[in-house]
Amino acid sequence: MEQYIPVSGVVACHICPRRYYFERSLEHPESPRYTVCKQVSTHLGELLDPERIWQEVLCILPDAPPETRELFDECISACRETAWQRPVQSDLSVESDIHGIRGRVDKVFEDGTFAITRSSTAPGAGVYGTDRLRIACYVACLNETLGGDVAGGYVEYVASGICRFVEPQPRDRRAMVRAIRAAKRVVAGEIPKRPLRAPCEGCPHLERCTAGPRRLSDLF
Repeated sequence: MEQYIPVSGVVACHICPRRYYFERSLEHPESPRYTVCKQVSTHLGELLDPERIWQEVLCILPDAPPETRELFDECISACRETAWQRPVQSDLSVESDIHGIRGRVDKVFEDGTFAITRSSTAPGAGVYGTDRLRIACYVACLNETLGGDVAGGYVEYVASGICRFVEPQPRDRRAMVRAIRAAKRVVAGEIPKRPLRAPCEGCPHLERCTAGPRRLSDLF
């Protein structure tokens, strides 16, 4: 049976397949920033009760660092300025047998659209390229999982109180197909080549990467 690639893995391979090679088997703990944005997001579309939501954040993240409350207050303030839809379902697991990918959609709305929650601040216009890729992946998954005709989805930039709709274009779907192919090669054990313009700055694997990864068989 073919191993499904998580949508996060598709995005990672789009950014740098070599980094995905190093990180695929590692645990990725949830960041406090995402915890805050995700919990605020679950209450959007209703009257926001900051203290109740904050207690939920502390329940999920008992050791929240001090700066977390400041971020939380900023999110609440920003989100009060926007009208939000209420979902009919949250945290829906979806997958695509055609593409061999799976993931979890944060929200599905009554009109058949959906939303993903991001902890980054919104760009000046539109959405980030990686978020366009995420939406393209989830559109493919939802169309198979729900058997519908989903055209696009929203990206919730909770920290900015902004929600933007994305309808994937051919270039987004091409990027998705390329990244899925790269991820499947990594899963199969292939060591990817470094991209010509690899985003090496700040990468924790720079030293290993430039030294060159090795297969276990190379050690014997």
